[in-house]
Amino acid sequence: MISLGIDFGTSGARAVAIDAAGKTLAEAKHVFTGSKLATAPAQWETGLFCLLEQLPLELRQKIEAIAIDGTSSTVLLCDATGNPIVTPLLYNDDRGIAVMDELRAIAPPHHVAIGATSSLAKLLWWQKARENSEFGIRNSELINHAPPTTHYGLLNDQFLSPSQEAIYFLHQADWLSFLLHGQLGVSDYHNALKLGYDVERLCYPDWLLKLPALPNLPQILAPGTPVGEVTAEVRSRLGLPQGCVVRAGTTDSIAAFLASGANSPGEAVTSLGSTLVLKLLSRTRVEDARSGVYSHRLGDLWLAGGASNTGGAVLRHFFTDAELETLSGEIDPNYESPLDYYPLLKAGDRFPINDPHLPPRLEPRPENPVEFLHGLLESMARIEARGYQLLQQLGATSLRCVYTAGGGAKNAIWSQIRARHLGVPVAQSAQAEAAYGTALLAQMSC
Repeated sequence: MISLGIDFGTSGARAVAIDAAGKTLAEAKHVFTGSKLATAPAQWETGLFCLLEQLPLELRQKIEAIAIDGTSSTVLLCDATGNPIVTPLLYNDDRGIAVMDELRAIAPPHHVAIGATSSLAKLLWWQKARENSEFGIRNSELINHAPPTTHYGLLNDQFLSPSQEAIYFLHQADWLSFLLHGQLGVSDYHNALKLGYDVERLCYPDWLLKLPALPNLPQILAPGTPVGEVTAEVRSRLGLPQGCVVRAGTTDSIAAFLASGANSPGEAVTSLGSTLVLKLLSRTRVEDARSGVYSHRLGDLWLAGGASNTGGAVLRHFFTDAELETLSGEIDPNYESPLDYYPLLKAGDRFPINDPHLPPRLEPRPENPVEFLHGLLESMARIEARGYQLLQQLGATSLRCVYTAGGGAKNAIWSQIRARHLGVPVAQSAQAEAAYGTALLAQMSC
């Protein structure tokens, strides 16, 4: 069989098609060309269909299963026909700070959903905005002005009034999958974790369901569960076969873990993309919202981890890709930089320090760019090591090795610095693309 995995990240989207043996048959890539484009559903939709149309027709005609991953806690509200009615809030949008008191009063102490960037915080922020009658007016921060040419006719001058009844709360991967299978309001328990979904009991908790004026929350399925076949319209447009099934998806960092080849407790994956994301496969579940630690369910095991706002976005703020490659080659990875930074682009981090007001620390900055880059890489490695130490202190399985995914995996000097701090072997993931992991997810239940 041929399965297709689609990965939506912060800078673009990728697709990977594989056969039953896991061999890559085709790949496609779509790049977002502006910061606003990454938040616009019309651009997500364009990216989704551009990816699919890049694949050879003869291959598309044989695809039996599709799954999509998206960035964790990137969410949006839709009307009853699936049209987004507000601008989506991205994974790192921290306007939930404004509702933290309400969130702490609702959720159990130290719950994973208690965080300024969680899906639940964003839902509460939207509810508060609605109560203040900010829906239904021309508010550039709330309303998405989508071009009239989009596939589902997104709202232009029609705005949602506070009395509108049918509102659906969806994650990025949920909405993109809906564009293919047409069934509104379906998600997976990886994406729903920070919405407050109970991944042990596999249900929404009573404290969440008792909230007033809730929108329609998605039905939650296990990742990889069949949701429905692609619609007749999509089949006709793309040449997909009848019976091609869309399966419940996952988040981008879990997709990267699935692609890595890690499968035993103690193995971990660090995703070095725009941010720094840690996932440690553990026999035990660990949670500590105070430190930004949470665990995703993965079969009978748990993926313990957290996500820091440090990472590649900071590096690209100061250096081009070419400069990163050239300057890294001049760094001695066996020498520890004395520079002690906490590299952030703006105040606030989620893990291993969960503090929305944590200030960036990027001084002193030496004149020599090699020394500055060395300090950044060394400091990020310290944050990574501190994160894994924290997971183990909380009771996760002891770290044995770390696979690396994301663009930073290509930097051999950085890998050597990280290995020195981690004290365990560091290797590149078996597959570099998160989309490959999502393709594996698409065929897991086949």
